[in-house]
Parts: sequence; structure tokens; C-alpha cells
Amino acid sequence: VSLGTLVLAAQLADLLWPILLLAGTERVRISPGITSFSPLNFEYYPISHSLLGLTTLGVVLAVIYFALTRYRAGVWVVGLLVVSHWVLDVIVHRPDLPLAPGSETRIGFWLWNSIPATIAVELALYAR
Repeated sequence: VSLGTLVLAAQLADLLWPILLLAGTERVRISPGITSFSPLNFEYYPISHSLLGLTTLGVVLAVIYFALTRYRAGVWVVGLLVVSHWVLDVIVHRPDLPLAPGSETRIGFWLWNSIPATIAVELALYAR
């Protein structure tokens, strides 16, 4: 799988999100102090950041990838990378990540509420 495809898959949620914001499909508000690290109050983003939405996007991207390459192992990597974005976001977000569009259940482990922990995790990711 090419590096460009891997980056696209891993960042698809954050690449799609601003487009959905501009289209009025999803909403964010700046709320200083909502977490210690980020002032973004993600009010509504059921397509780009719900578990079901990203799973669906992962399947769609994997199908497109397979149609273009016929590389079966790459299909799994691409699809799972899309979903991995949600899993990693759960660690840093406050409980605002929906399981599915329309779901009242929101998940997040609040890492962004600790500046030292956020910096340590982010530096560790860059160090790899």
C-alpha cells in the first residue's frame, strides 16, 4: 500500500470533517476551557467521527482501493486504518465521539484535559 493511501486512510475522518462543517452537516463551536488542551467543542459530527460512520467510510475506501489495485491484504490495512482514527480519537477527546449517527452514547477518555499527558503522548507518537 502506498504511503499516500495509508495517510489518506488514517486521516480520512479529519479530511472529510471540514468539508462536512462547511456544508452544514456537522457542527463545532469554539469553547475556551472545554478541555485543557483544545478549545474545540465538537457538537455534532455523526458521519466523520462516529464509529459506525468511520466503519462505513472504511468499507467504502477499502472497496475503492480493491477496485483499483486488486490487492486483498491492502484492503484490510486501508479499511482498518480508517477505523483506527476513531479508536485513537477516543483516547484524547472528551466524551463527544458518537457510536453511530443519532446515538446518544458518546465516548472519550479526556486525555486533552491534561496538557502534560497530551504533550507526552503526542511526543511519543512523533518519536516513533
